[in-house]
Amino acid sequence: MVDSRWLWLVIALIVFIFALFYFSVRKKRIPFANWFRSMVQFFSSLSAIDILVALGGLVIGLVIGVLLTYPISFLPFKNASLPLIVTLICGVLGVTVFMWRKEDVVAIFTGIPRLKPARGVGTNFSNKILDTSAIVDGRIADVCKTGFIEGDILVPRFVLRELQQVADSQDPLKRGRGRRGLDILNRMRKERKVNVKIIDQDFPEIQGVDAKLIKLAKLLGAKVVTNDFNLNKIAELEGVEVLNINDLSNALKPYVLPGEELRVQIIREGKEENQGVGYLDDGTMVVVEEGRKYINVTIDTVVTSVLQTPAGRMIFAKVKGSSRS
Repeated sequence: MVDSRWLWLVIALIVFIFALFYFSVRKKRIPFANWFRSMVQFFSSLSAIDILVALGGLVIGLVIGVLLTYPISFLPFKNASLPLIVTLICGVLGVTVFMWRKEDVVAIFTGIPRLKPARGVGTNFSNKILDTSAIVDGRIADVCKTGFIEGDILVPRFVLRELQQVADSQDPLKRGRGRRGLDILNRMRKERKVNVKIIDQDFPEIQGVDAKLIKLAKLLGAKVVTNDFNLNKIAELEGVEVLNINDLSNALKPYVLPGEELRVQIIREGKEENQGVGYLDDGTMVVVEEGRKYINVTIDTVVTSVLQTPAGRMIFAKVKGSSRS
């Protein structure tokens, strides 16, 4: 007669192999002949939470299967393989159900509320997903500090990996930007008015951080915070709402009307003849007619017109007292 310990070891091994096969095929959609090769890649892409949840489902499923073998023993017909089949089915079902309801299982054991995906058009998009460009830019930290941002600030693990790669770059400029981004993120996590959450959800079958961000935003019903112009356009095509820091910055710049006076320091010459260029405190460019001769001098100007461009706002002015309009 076979030792029962070896029997349960075989059962556990078979359940584990079947569970890996099921999720590798389900996630990767690979042909049957190639699943052994892709199984290792898929298993390495799983997060620690995925593995713990799957193991918890396996254990509970096997326990339920063992408990069911007792009432099965009272059945009128006797089948030696029936308890093994029931235990296998329960183990596979345990892994499947736990992975299917992973967010709920994590919420039960950690107390962190589950992030619900969007349900229809009237969803309240309160959560914000940060892109790498928004983190490196740094202005999002100041915006959050003011308390104008509602909801949770979500930072995906794959964005952190990209930020770390930038921080480890051989290029000194990129390395500095990456380290600045990490410092800003740490500062945001210490801010009481901001609830920053690192989420492990990933999409191994999707290549590219931008595509993963859009997929995650759709799944969670969240908005994407970015400075990336291309990501902004792609997200709009995909129906994902985007919060662009540059748009916010331009909207908050004080608006001036023709005829108003501005005091500007001319710092360089303009593109056209005799033009001088200066900047306001918020970075708005001021092009001054006949201002070339005032380079490195602070002068009083009168606004003649204002031009709004995708890059920002430009103000055209003339030297105060000048008769040219």
